[in-house]
Amino acid sequence: MPRHTLRRRATCAVASLLVFPLVSAEGQQAISRAAAVAAAVDNSPRLRLARADSSAARASVALARQFENPIGGASFTRSAPQVHYTLDVPLDLPWLRRPRVGAALAGLRAASTRFVFARASLAFDVDTAYTRALVFAGRARLSQRSARDADSLLILAQFRRDAGDASQLDVELATLFAGQSANTSAADSLNAVSGVLTVQAAMGIAAVSPTIVLSDSLTLDASVLDASTATASASSNQTLLINAAEDDVRAADLSVRFERRRFLATPALSLGVESANPGGPGGALPLIGLSLPLPLFNRNGAATDAARVGAERARAQLAQTRLELDAALAEAQRDATNARARATRSARLVAGADRVATLSLLAYREGASTLPNVLESQRSARETLAQYLADIAAARNAAALVHLLSLSVTPQP
Repeated sequence: MPRHTLRRRATCAVASLLVFPLVSAEGQQAISRAAAVAAAVDNSPRLRLARADSSAARASVALARQFENPIGGASFTRSAPQVHYTLDVPLDLPWLRRPRVGAALAGLRAASTRFVFARASLAFDVDTAYTRALVFAGRARLSQRSARDADSLLILAQFRRDAGDASQLDVELATLFAGQSANTSAADSLNAVSGVLTVQAAMGIAAVSPTIVLSDSLTLDASVLDASTATASASSNQTLLINAAEDDVRAADLSVRFERRRFLATPALSLGVESANPGGPGGALPLIGLSLPLPLFNRNGAATDAARVGAERARAQLAQTRLELDAALAEAQRDATNARARATRSARLVAGADRVATLSLLAYREGASTLPNVLESQRSARETLAQYLADIAAARNAAALVHLLSLSVTPQP
């Protein structure tokens, strides 16, 4: 057997080891799509950041609900009574407490809603990464098979040349095709490894070498495709992002109301006793008073203006979110419909592409076809199968995107 043929076969063997080193290695773990998503949700730093935002909003609610501590004081005067003990208790008036707590609760609802969306967005990213890795693995298997067929075709061309049924040009064409197929197989094998490592990184596993095996297959999942059509009529006004933006508007409006009512600082009730009264009645004398801040230098106008600007920005952000979400949802629905139609058409071409490749090789072996026709048939079959994998992935990802943008479950704080 020629030396260059042995090198190509060795390259294909190495490529197959690169794509599927996990099948034969010990200690490798088979990971399904659902398991990959669950692991990413549990270990992702991005989700921990979103959880931290929710915790901060929860702390803001606790801060808004708490009462201020009283202030104790003691004084001594030369006039009777000489000793004074006071306790100033800040008064948290209801018309100030209600909007303050309400704004904090609205902020907590918005943060909780965004946390749910961040979790769903992370699951979507891992799902698409898993699908992309399956596509890379499928293309690698296809390239390996094409490389093997190209080697067989080269051997057949050499045999026919030696028998006088083919020219040296056929051998050169077959050699060129085999070399290109081997290079494509090696590149696709590396892409398959990179796809697995991307899934590992999303799961929180060190992406140094493949340690998992993707156990799910790349198919047209009816449940996923049906989800895109089921949510096609969903209104963006009920989605998570819109709910979060509306809660931001409520929080901003309540903040404006709170700042307007806070033109007077918090009053305080003073309670205390007086003692050490020489020449007067003995014992401790009660002391009660009320302190009211005077709005002489400002009436909290700056804080009110800042809160009003924040409310206007929240309304503008809500309008912008509605526009962008409507456009994104409509585009995702169109993409899902087109991708589903392309995947359905490609599925009908797969069997034909395999049959054409097999028959063209058989025809050349029997001398009923020329080598250029065989090469074109092989190339066309490989492109058809690769397009089928890409169409399935596009259909799945588009349906998942429609589902993500249509989520409408509002979380409870």
